[in-house]
Amino acid sequence: MPLQKMNRWASKALEELSKNGTLKGQEDVIEKIQKPVQDIGPRYFIKGEADREFIKMDSNSYLGLSLHDDVIQAEENASREFGVGPGSVRFIHGTYRPHIELEKKLASFHAKEAAIIYSSAYSAVCGILSPLISPETIVISDELNHNCIINGIRIAKPQGKEIYSHLDMDDLEAKMKKSSGHCRRLLVVTDGVFSMRGDYPDLRKFVALAKKYNEDFEEGIVTVMDDSHGTGAYGETGRGTCEITHEFDVDIIVSTLGKSLGVNGGYAVTSHKIVKYLRETSPFYIYSNPITPGEAAAALQSLIILDSSTGKDMLKGMRKMVTFFKDELRKIGYEVLEGEHPIVAVMIRDGQKTTHLVDHLKKNGVLAVGLKYPVVPKGDECIRFQIGAAHTPKDIEHVLSVVEKHED
Repeated sequence: MPLQKMNRWASKALEELSKNGTLKGQEDVIEKIQKPVQDIGPRYFIKGEADREFIKMDSNSYLGLSLHDDVIQAEENASREFGVGPGSVRFIHGTYRPHIELEKKLASFHAKEAAIIYSSAYSAVCGILSPLISPETIVISDELNHNCIINGIRIAKPQGKEIYSHLDMDDLEAKMKKSSGHCRRLLVVTDGVFSMRGDYPDLRKFVALAKKYNEDFEEGIVTVMDDSHGTGAYGETGRGTCEITHEFDVDIIVSTLGKSLGVNGGYAVTSHKIVKYLRETSPFYIYSNPITPGEAAAALQSLIILDSSTGKDMLKGMRKMVTFFKDELRKIGYEVLEGEHPIVAVMIRDGQKTTHLVDHLKKNGVLAVGLKYPVVPKGDECIRFQIGAAHTPKDIEHVLSVVEKHED
């Protein structure tokens, strides 16, 4: 059947996205990567840009482990031993030794009883919320939670949903009180590090409130945190928002293998009983192939590196570069949000100026993300830089020189 009518509809929808400023447009294609050489970090080459080299200042691979020789070797060895794909879902003989080894290490790293791997962190969030939210559950969610949490709640169809003001624990408590007596179970969910600005919740208050009102609900309160931007990027040992806030008693932590660990996939860590229940009931786990054995082996190697003195040194060096970068940006005259996280939000507070700066950076070999309305509220337009351990001081100095040369 011809798609003429649908093509017309799609064209109008795309025009509307463009008008609203949310059209992402043509994707740049990276054709080649030049690995770090001496005091120069990795360089990226984009199709259609001749032989121009770019510094990526918009990568989630905070530790640069996707290019680490030991990680690449681990994936290659496992792929040769088990093949490049699992061939089936986990319960139909799609579970391989590297999956089990990785889950065991993830649970140990987060000091939880057990772990469960998903094909992505997005799938992990949706995959745990659906079976854990019953028709008699009310969900309370931070207003700036990631899209995966928003859609996970929609898929789960809870009895009710409450949204509390961003990071506002007083508002969270008010929503808890409001829900008391109206449901059997309460599920409270938050991002760890919020990806737009690098801020994070006061987990001590978050957990304390859950404990305070737990007995008001027949099936208690379940706390869930997606710390995809925290794990491997925040804290002295890379244990993310829990380590920064000194609060490790969040019931379920979801995170990713695709950011600081540099590979692919997502996971959740929690109790043995909950993981066993999720393996039996979570559709995103049951009906989707897992990450490949090679990816699991690579992620395990990345986790071993992170959980070592080498990992601590990488994190320490990254923190120093973040501090230097922020201090120098302020000297130039830019407004920069506080915090040690490698997400560096430079507040431009004007959509057109944000676009101009992003274009200027790219013309000078620097890739960064500009966030504009309606992705962020009007007046909060910013450039999001992301510092990584693979960057060198020389890289950061070059980026600063490019920023300084920009004229409004």
